Amino acid sequence: MGEGMSGADKANRPGGEHAVARSSGSPPVAEAVPLWLRVATAFSWRLLVVAAAVAIVAIVADRLRLVILPVIAAMLLATFLAPVTTWLDERGLPRALAALLSILGGFAVLAGAAALIGPPVAGTVDELGEEVTDAIDTVERWLVDGPLDLSEEQLGDAINRSADQLRDNVGTITDSVITGAVLVAEIVAGALLTLVLLFFFLKDGRRMWDWILDLFGRRRDDVDELGHRAWTTLGGYLRGVTAVATIDAFFIGVALVIIGVPLVLPLVVITFFGAYIPIVGAFVSGLLAVLVALASLGVVEALLVLTSIVAVQQLEGNVLQPVIVGRSVELHPVVILLAVTAGAVLYGVIGAFLAVPLVAVASSAIGYARERSGSEEPAAAGQPPPGEREPA
Repeated sequence: MGEGMSGADKANRPGGEHAVARSSGSPPVAEAVPLWLRVATAFSWRLLVVAAAVAIVAIVADRLRLVILPVIAAMLLATFLAPVTTWLDERGLPRALAALLSILGGFAVLAGAAALIGPPVAGTVDELGEEVTDAIDTVERWLVDGPLDLSEEQLGDAINRSADQLRDNVGTITDSVITGAVLVAEIVAGALLTLVLLFFFLKDGRRMWDWILDLFGRRRDDVDELGHRAWTTLGGYLRGVTAVATIDAFFIGVALVIIGVPLVLPLVVITFFGAYIPIVGAFVSGLLAVLVALASLGVVEALLVLTSIVAVQQLEGNVLQPVIVGRSVELHPVVILLAVTAGAVLYGVIGAFLAVPLVAVASSAIGYARERSGSEEPAAAGQPPPGEREPA
């Protein structure tokens, strides 16, 4: 009876199609697709899901920037002031009073620095702009009369193209001016919200974190460790960058004084704040110092300034960064450059400033996740973790 069964009947039986496929010698569809294509497809749809999630988060963050930015700013300030608050708390002060005194002390330090540095820097801003303009004119004359032997027409065309691009963006600039009042209102509201959040982060940060941990149940310990590493990374990075920026500004300022470059104070201030935007900030501040030296003193002095800046930057990269900032937040220069560029493109100066600390925190979180996955693999296979195995 089975011998008289037709091919259609065999195909209609359970598993009949596979039997026919096997009898005809053709492999299943899944096996017919090359392995590399199956792996690439699996990676592709997962990457698309991740990209969609990141895009949604970015859109929501942009919509809620008046909330997100104050939260981030308060957390950054808390990394500086939390040790002071804890120290005052351990001396017997109420936690609320310790948080308030920490904030007031921080304001006092900033106000004192602004009172000492602000007026001299503000009085030399116009002069600094004139020096930079003169240096650019000097460079243009060298391009025409120097070994490159460029024509004035070529330079003129390049300048005209830049002017055309600027005119094309006049609409965007006008829109920014029109929304200036809204921007001021957002800044004031954001600053007030930042102060309130900072006070409560310093006062009740531990209780807030415990409440968040309770939401994760059995994963509480993992989230606690992850948060601790992120907080340590963020605080270590910001305090380390501040220390490195201070040292850089000091040594570059000493070099500028010895060489005889004018406008040392504004250049030192620009160098200090430029250190918070890695690579790009150092390049811009160094370029300004070289241009001022070129316009006011000459080519030899400009080369001396350039040499001094390169030497200080080498000291920073090879000694200060590893020792002060630490290897826990060490990122490859390519990663830093891409992060700063992406942050600047998306959110301007604020994005460039926040890009590296956020990437450092993300790197710390990924490192912990990798450690956890590595320690769980032996347990999943029925073996104890590496640290608990008996020696062979």
